[in-house]
Amino acid sequence: MELNYTRNGDYFLPDIKIGVHRSISHYGMLHKAYLEQFRPALYNELVLSEKLYERCAEVEEAARNRLNVIIPQIAKQYGVDEKLKAENQMLWVGRMNMIRHMAEESVKMELVYC
Repeated sequence: MELNYTRNGDYFLPDIKIGVHRSISHYGMLHKAYLEQFRPALYNELVLSEKLYERCAEVEEAARNRLNVIIPQIAKQYGVDEKLKAENQMLWVGRMNMIRHMAEESVKMELVYC
């Protein structure tokens, strides 16, 4: 591997290009931490092949899409709808929070911690 250098004043600096990564947030960071702690061989392989952030972004996107599918299904199953929201907002908020947490735990077990 040959490196090219650029003169900057009295110094020669290597021309290193850093790849552009897709941004990751909550679920991608959880997956990255899981790999680092519990799957170190896979984590090192992904880091060295520069595919770690790509994989974490894919997990992030899949988790978000899965949540968008699961939450309405669970809400329908528990009878949480606009009628309940109009009649008793606090009950609706409590149940939607419960549903969101259930869905998040399911998604974490299916996609993030695997």
